[in-house]
Amino acid sequence: MTLDQLKRDTTRFGHTARVLHWLMAVLILAMLGIGAAMVGYLGDYSRLLSWHKTIGLAILALAVIRIAYRVRRRPPPQIDTMSRPERLVATGSEILMYALFLLQPIVGWALVSASGVPNRVLGNLRVPAIAPADPELYALLRTAHSALAYLLLFALTAHICAVLFHALVLRDGLLRRMTFPYRR
Repeated sequence: MTLDQLKRDTTRFGHTARVLHWLMAVLILAMLGIGAAMVGYLGDYSRLLSWHKTIGLAILALAVIRIAYRVRRRPPPQIDTMSRPERLVATGSEILMYALFLLQPIVGWALVSASGVPNRVLGNLRVPAIAPADPELYALLRTAHSALAYLLLFALTAHICAVLFHALVLRDGLLRRMTFPYRR
């Protein structure tokens, strides 16, 4: 396939969509790992927290960019091997993940704000509070942040399992829509 043919390939997501997808995938998997390390007190907690907050804000910014891009550019049509119910589940899970990509970092930001501790990222860059300092609100947001993290983990696991099923069992080219072609 020539470069011009790749650019006109309507079965794939656009280059920008693929870059945003994989960049967010890496950041979200890193975030889940850092979050698990924080919960298990594995490592330097303050350093993990600093990375967690910084990556969380990066994910929030990328999610906004990704949603804006998605609104402006239609995705390729879903593949023919997907039944109508499967297409509805795929669309619903995609909406859920986009919502979680926004909601999880916002709840985390509000959580840090409610703690009353100045929110700093990238070492010493101060981020404004978006919630009042309040111990009860902090406790509520901490529970919500944890619950959303588990929901995000579930949604991502389901997404990965569905893609692997299509790639390894059905072999219908679904994964190809979001990967980058390589030339020999």
